[in-house]
Amino acid sequence: MAPRAPAVPVVFDSPHSGTNYPADFGTIAPLAVIRRSEDAFIDEIFGSAPDNGAPLIAAEFPRIYIDPNRDLIDLDPAMLDGAWPDPLVPSRKTELGVGLIWRIMPPDTALYDRMLSVEEVRGRIERCWKPYHEAVASAIEETHRRFGKVWHVNCHSMPAMGNAASEDGPVARAEFVLGDRDGTTCEPGFTAFVAGQLRDMGYDVKINEPYKGVELVRRYSDPANGRHSLQLEINRKLYMDEQRVEKSAGFDELRANIDKLVAAICAYATEQVG
Repeated sequence: MAPRAPAVPVVFDSPHSGTNYPADFGTIAPLAVIRRSEDAFIDEIFGSAPDNGAPLIAAEFPRIYIDPNRDLIDLDPAMLDGAWPDPLVPSRKTELGVGLIWRIMPPDTALYDRMLSVEEVRGRIERCWKPYHEAVASAIEETHRRFGKVWHVNCHSMPAMGNAASEDGPVARAEFVLGDRDGTTCEPGFTAFVAGQLRDMGYDVKINEPYKGVELVRRYSDPANGRHSLQLEINRKLYMDEQRVEKSAGFDELRANIDKLVAAICAYATEQVG
């Protein structure tokens, strides 16, 4: 969504809120199960960004089809029916079954009873992954060109509990987790500012635990040159029924607080370039 107010040096993106499941997905898992992979309603929760002068890029395709928050080399060759034409470097995410192309719906629901063809995976990249990255990169580049600096907020939600297929295991999570890849993707002051805003609202906030940030903050950050990227995870227990993928009674309160946070982030960034 394009800004509906005077531009500010901030870009928001929601890579995992897509709900349009392509006809060629070919999964054997029930829709009710795979929908739990969605960062449901996150694009709506951050919907005030354009009213504050910041673009909001939101994926329409689901992450379980292809995950835009993974590198193109983060692919499991054992899922393919032929040789991949480029080098692959599967990460820990792929080992857990949730790489570029997910193998399971965590913790252990198989997604396919077949091998995926090289052609169909390349099609997912061309139709979904590349256009999403082009949109994010374009928004960040345009904002940086205009202001000399840009603050990129990568928006997510997380299950209230980890599980056997997650890196933190079956433990309860904080209400918010901020990830800056151990201080490498944005200025420390920005992470501290966002954490402070959330704590002032009464939320429990952790930094880089268990989520440090993945491909989108890694790829587009360069703090030394005024490009700051921060991943923001919201605990789903605050606003939704995780099993039914439905809004809960807490949705309106959370959205009102995120409206305040978005406005504060935009004011912070504007002041920094002022």
